[in-house]
Amino acid sequence: MENAKFKSGFATLIGRPNVGKSTLMNHLIGQKIAITSNKPQTTRNRIQTVYTSEEGQIVFLDTPGIHRAKNKLGEYMVNVAERTLGEVDVVLWLVEPTDFIGKGELHIAQQLRKSKVPVILIMNKIDTVDKNDIPRFMDGYREICDFADMIPVCALRGVNMDRVIRAIFKYLPYGPKFYDDDTVTDQPQRQIAAELIREKALRCLEEEIPHGIAVSIEKMQERRGAEIMDIEATIICEKDSHKGIIIGKGGAMLRKIGSQARREIEKMLEMQVNLQLWVKVKKDWRDSDFMIKNFGYDKKEL
Repeated sequence: MENAKFKSGFATLIGRPNVGKSTLMNHLIGQKIAITSNKPQTTRNRIQTVYTSEEGQIVFLDTPGIHRAKNKLGEYMVNVAERTLGEVDVVLWLVEPTDFIGKGELHIAQQLRKSKVPVILIMNKIDTVDKNDIPRFMDGYREICDFADMIPVCALRGVNMDRVIRAIFKYLPYGPKFYDDDTVTDQPQRQIAAELIREKALRCLEEEIPHGIAVSIEKMQERRGAEIMDIEATIICEKDSHKGIIIGKGGAMLRKIGSQARREIEKMLEMQVNLQLWVKVKKDWRDSDFMIKNFGYDKKEL
């Protein structure tokens, strides 16, 4: 018999790119699901992860950052983020601790004012400022939007995560579980593997390249008679000059990306991985609906 006091529902994390949404979600779930880097446009798909406790179950939707779109991929990402606002029980809006509220935040506040869903303001990266300034920064946000709650956190160090969970449960309805207790994500393993490779490329490469890369998994198969997963993947880039940088001198950069990604994928799969990487140039793939779909982005969102 279901626990009559069990709560379950959906929470979404929104915010401008690079504000720490994926880091926060990974901390709340307790393991790495969403890729993180200090470059914008890290999260491209809406990632669904699940937190289950005795009190209830929270299904988190980590969306791409809301920003002004510059190409088809950008439009896709903004559509995903803004559509999610109407599909959840509670919204977590992540912001950085500052008294400057720019156009990006004002745009998000405008979207949130149209929504009837309770909004919790999460002020992240509080370790980067004087703690005496935080109440003033929060007051600034209070003037542009009504909040159900406001919580200062440091996602990187896991500060105030329990308070965030308690606040979310406060606004969830009573109801049954959506997923089994041991489910942490609905992402297919192939997609997570592709994202982990992309994360390592984002971290290793120079500033101007990462926006223009995607990763396609050509093969992911467990070797017969051995606990080894053979993975073949292609990093797609937009320019021939980028291909040279991704491969690096004597293949050094590609080996570095591959070695870092392999370790993360082995952790996820809990088995040995044989990873082979290639690099291909597909010019302007970010402006092609067909190619965006081909790299695993949801057709319904395009």
